[in-house]
Amino acid sequence: MSAGPTQEFVVDVFARGCTSRAAFEDVTGRWPSLVLIALGEGSFRFNALRRKVDGVSEKMLAQTLQTLERDGMVTREVVTAIPPRVEYELTPMGAQVAEKLRALADLLEASAPRVGVAQAEYDAR
Repeated sequence: MSAGPTQEFVVDVFARGCTSRAAFEDVTGRWPSLVLIALGEGSFRFNALRRKVDGVSEKMLAQTLQTLERDGMVTREVVTAIPPRVEYELTPMGAQVAEKLRALADLLEASAPRVGVAQAEYDAR
Protein backbone atom coordinates (compact mmCIF):
# COMPACT_ATOMS: atom_id res chain seq x y z
CA MET A 1 0.00 0.00 0.00
CA SER A 2 1.40 3.36 -1.04
CA ALA A 3 1.54 6.32 1.29
CA GLY A 4 0.92 8.70 -1.64
CA PRO A 5 3.09 10.38 -4.21
CA THR A 6 6.66 11.23 -3.36
CA GLN A 7 7.46 14.91 -2.97
CA GLU A 8 9.30 15.02 -6.31
CA PHE A 9 6.05 14.24 -8.17
CA VAL A 10 3.89 16.81 -6.37
CA VAL A 11 3.23 19.77 -8.64
CA ASP A 12 2.14 22.95 -6.90
CA VAL A 13 2.66 26.41 -8.38
CA PHE A 14 2.73 27.83 -4.84
CA ALA A 15 5.72 25.65 -3.87
CA ARG A 16 9.04 27.49 -4.16
CA GLY A 17 10.91 24.66 -5.91
CA CYS A 18 8.17 23.53 -8.28
CA THR A 19 8.99 23.52 -12.00
CA SER A 20 5.52 24.89 -12.75
CA ARG A 21 6.24 27.92 -10.56
CA ALA A 22 9.47 28.65 -12.42
CA ALA A 23 7.66 28.36 -15.76
CA PHE A 24 4.84 30.55 -14.42
CA GLU A 25 7.37 33.22 -13.52
CA ASP A 26 9.00 32.86 -16.95
CA VAL A 27 5.77 33.48 -18.88
CA THR A 28 4.05 36.10 -16.73
CA GLY A 29 6.60 38.88 -17.05
CA ARG A 30 5.83 41.82 -19.34
CA TRP A 31 8.06 40.80 -22.25
CA PRO A 32 7.46 37.04 -22.20
CA SER A 33 3.68 37.54 -22.09
CA LEU A 34 3.74 39.96 -25.00
CA VAL A 35 6.10 37.72 -27.01
CA LEU A 36 3.84 34.71 -26.47
CA ILE A 37 0.75 36.69 -27.49
CA ALA A 38 2.53 37.96 -30.61
CA LEU A 39 3.72 34.47 -31.56
CA GLY A 40 0.12 33.33 -31.14
CA GLU A 41 -0.48 35.19 -34.43
CA GLY A 42 2.11 33.08 -36.26
CA SER A 43 5.84 32.64 -36.70
CA PHE A 44 8.11 35.68 -36.68
CA ARG A 45 11.66 36.49 -37.54
CA PHE A 46 13.59 38.19 -34.73
CA ASN A 47 13.42 41.78 -36.04
CA ALA A 48 9.76 41.47 -37.04
CA LEU A 49 8.98 40.23 -33.54
CA ARG A 50 10.96 43.11 -32.05
CA ARG A 51 8.90 45.58 -34.10
CA LYS A 52 5.67 43.85 -33.05
CA VAL A 53 6.52 43.99 -29.33
CA ASP A 54 7.03 47.74 -29.14
CA GLY A 55 9.64 48.83 -26.61
CA VAL A 56 11.51 45.56 -26.09
CA SER A 57 15.28 45.85 -26.48
CA GLU A 58 17.23 43.45 -28.67
CA LYS A 59 18.99 42.03 -25.61
CA MET A 60 15.77 41.53 -23.65
CA LEU A 61 14.02 39.90 -26.60
CA ALA A 62 16.93 37.50 -27.10
CA GLN A 63 16.91 36.57 -23.39
CA THR A 64 13.13 36.17 -23.40
CA LEU A 65 13.17 33.91 -26.44
CA GLN A 66 15.94 31.76 -24.93
CA THR A 67 13.99 31.37 -21.70
CA LEU A 68 10.76 30.51 -23.50
CA GLU A 69 12.62 28.03 -25.72
CA ARG A 70 14.18 26.40 -22.65
CA ASP A 71 10.72 26.06 -21.06
CA GLY A 72 9.35 24.39 -24.19
CA MET A 73 7.07 27.27 -25.21
CA VAL A 74 8.91 28.44 -28.34
CA THR A 75 10.91 26.79 -31.08
CA ARG A 76 13.76 28.43 -32.97
CA GLU A 77 14.24 27.28 -36.54
CA VAL A 78 17.19 28.22 -38.71
CA VAL A 79 15.96 28.42 -42.29
CA THR A 80 18.68 27.64 -44.78
CA ALA A 81 18.06 30.19 -47.46
CA ILE A 82 20.04 33.02 -48.94
CA PRO A 83 20.37 34.91 -46.73
CA PRO A 84 19.85 32.46 -43.86
CA ARG A 85 17.18 33.45 -41.36
CA VAL A 86 15.84 32.37 -37.99
CA GLU A 87 12.14 32.04 -37.26
CA TYR A 88 10.41 31.63 -33.93
CA GLU A 89 7.08 29.94 -33.36
CA LEU A 90 5.05 28.48 -30.56
CA THR A 91 5.09 24.85 -29.53
CA PRO A 92 1.71 23.24 -28.81
CA MET A 93 2.18 24.04 -25.11
CA GLY A 94 3.24 27.60 -25.95
CA ALA A 95 0.10 27.98 -28.07
CA GLN A 96 -2.07 26.92 -25.12
CA VAL A 97 -0.36 29.43 -22.84
CA ALA A 98 -0.56 32.17 -25.49
CA GLU A 99 -4.30 31.53 -25.90
CA LYS A 100 -4.87 32.11 -22.17
CA LEU A 101 -2.68 35.22 -22.18
CA ARG A 102 -4.52 36.56 -25.26
CA ALA A 103 -7.83 36.13 -23.40
CA LEU A 104 -6.40 38.07 -20.46
CA ALA A 105 -5.08 40.79 -22.79
CA ASP A 106 -8.49 41.03 -24.49
CA LEU A 107 -10.18 41.43 -21.11
CA LEU A 108 -7.74 44.14 -20.05
CA GLU A 109 -8.04 46.00 -23.37
CA ALA A 110 -11.85 45.96 -23.05
CA SER A 111 -11.55 47.13 -19.44
CA ALA A 112 -9.13 50.00 -20.16
CA PRO A 113 -11.74 52.74 -19.60
CA ARG A 114 -12.75 51.26 -16.23
CA VAL A 115 -9.10 50.87 -15.23
CA GLY A 116 -8.50 54.52 -16.12
CA VAL A 117 -11.42 55.62 -13.95
CA ALA A 118 -10.25 53.43 -11.05
CA GLN A 119 -6.74 54.84 -11.32
CA ALA A 120 -8.02 58.43 -11.36
CA GLU A 121 -10.19 57.77 -8.32
CA TYR A 122 -7.32 56.15 -6.47
CA ASP A 123 -4.93 58.99 -7.34
CA ALA A 124 -7.49 61.59 -6.16
CA ARG A 125 -7.47 60.18 -2.62
